[in-house]
This record gives sequence, structure tokens and C-alpha cells, in this order.
Amino acid sequence: MMDSMTGAVELGLLYALMALGVYITFRILDFPDLTVDGSFTTGGAVAAIMIAHGYSPLLACFAAFAAGLVAGACTGLLHTKGKINGLLSGILMMIALYSINMRIMGKPNISLLNVDTIFTSVSPITVVLIIVIVFKLLLDAFLHTDLGLALRATGDNARMIRSFGANTDNTTILGVSISNGLVALSGALIAQQSGFADISMGIGMIVIGLASVIIGEAIFGARTVFQATLAAVLGSIVYRIVVALALRVEWLKASDLKLITAIIVIIALVLPSVQRAIKQKAAAKRRSAELIALAVKMNKGGDR
Repeated sequence: MMDSMTGAVELGLLYALMALGVYITFRILDFPDLTVDGSFTTGGAVAAIMIAHGYSPLLACFAAFAAGLVAGACTGLLHTKGKINGLLSGILMMIALYSINMRIMGKPNISLLNVDTIFTSVSPITVVLIIVIVFKLLLDAFLHTDLGLALRATGDNARMIRSFGANTDNTTILGVSISNGLVALSGALIAQQSGFADISMGIGMIVIGLASVIIGEAIFGARTVFQATLAAVLGSIVYRIVVALALRVEWLKASDLKLITAIIVIIALVLPSVQRAIKQKAAAKRRSAELIALAVKMNKGGDR
């Protein structure tokens, strides 16, 4: 039980960078970016092929991050300069990346067994924890710069920020690029931790990223940037722990992972709405009771 929980925390940290990337597009930019499913595999493919050819694992991680930046920039350009709908831009890039990833890898699967990775000589959970903390703090610092504030304002009200002379196209491209860079880095780390890169490793990543962000915000809140990014990281860990616990149920199989993910996301999306509805009903009942009490009081006063 303890080993499975440790493994869940480790996996949660590995996917936390991907959750941070999804947070940038879906929460800050309000951009439905489906490039994630492709760029995650791109990161794993680039890292795997470089490590397999004898390059440094650290250099492979930087190359994976750069490849993600390029993939995100292409999606941003399709949307801003090509005037293609944001959702469709992500879908088109995701489809294109499947063929690109096959070109990078040369075959559907690359093994990283018996080769040195970033986790070879150090505990994986220690390495990933340091990487996640560094990138989380760097992202927090960036979002408080003038450019970061422009990025946040673009997601809140693009028309208003344009009226102040800011170029929303550039901020959108930048945001989507950083997002996919983080996603690709997460893919590179996952490939090294699992010992292989696969052409289908990115399928469903956008749902996992959304689940992490939504669960994190529901449990830990997102009133400030620091709290929101922390919620995304912790949400990723909580999500993996929930999945690990769910898979311990006798009648659930490992093949039910996608179904479990979908159910978790549905619950995370529906629960806040239900809570709001209950609060609104309770508030309405209180107001009705106050009005009735006031009416009774006025009637009594009139009788006198």
C-alpha cells in the first residue's frame, strides 16, 4: 500500500509540469489547446531518441522543452495569424504531430532500458520534486512581470488589453508555447522514468491535465497566482493517488484507467456546480424566512 502511494506521488510530480502547462492555456489564456496530446509525445520522442544516441539526458530534456515550444508556437500562429478557431488549431497540430513524432522516433516505440537517464543515479522523486519546484517558482515570477501580466490580461479581456496597445497575438503565441514546452518536458521525464517512449503515450493527456487543474482548484483554491500554480501541482498528485486507490478496487482493471479518469473529471466539474446550487437554495430560503418574519412583524404592528 505504501509503495503504491509513493509511486502515485512520484507519478503526480512527473505529470505536474503538464498540469502547469494546461493551467496556462485553459485558465490563464482561456484557450482550448488540444496540442497537448501531441506535444507530450513529442517531448518523450525527442528525449528518447537523443538519449538512445548517447546524448546527455539533461540536454535531451532541454531539447524536448524546445520542441514543445515550437509545437505550441505553431498552434498559436495557426490561431492568431491563420485566423483558425483555437480548438481546431490544437486538433490540427495534434494530428500533424503524430506524423512528426513518427518521423522523430523512426518506429512506434523506443526502449531506454540499460541506458543512463536523468534518474539513473538519483532518486526519481527527489529529482522531479526539485524540477517541479523550480519551474513552478519560475512560472510564478514570470506571471508577475509586465509580459506575464499582459498574458493574464489577454485571457481575461483581450479587447481591453488591445486598447492599451498590447499585442494579444504575441502574448497568445507565447502562452501556448510555454504551455506546450512544459508539457513536452513532462513527456521527456515520463519517458525516462518508464524506460521507453511510445507513439501513443500522449493519448488522453489533456483530460489528465484538466483533471489535475480542476481537482487542485476545487480542493486548494486559486485566489492568487502562487496558490493557483500550487493547486495544479497538488491536484496532479491527488489525481494520481485517487487513481491508485481506485485501481485497488477488485472489480476495476488497469484497462479501466481512462474510464476512471473520465469519471474523476466529471465529478470534479459537476461538484462545484452542485455546491453553488445548494448554497444559492440555502440563501434563497434564508431570504424567504426573513421576508416572512418581516411581514408577520408588520402585520402585528398594523393590528395594534
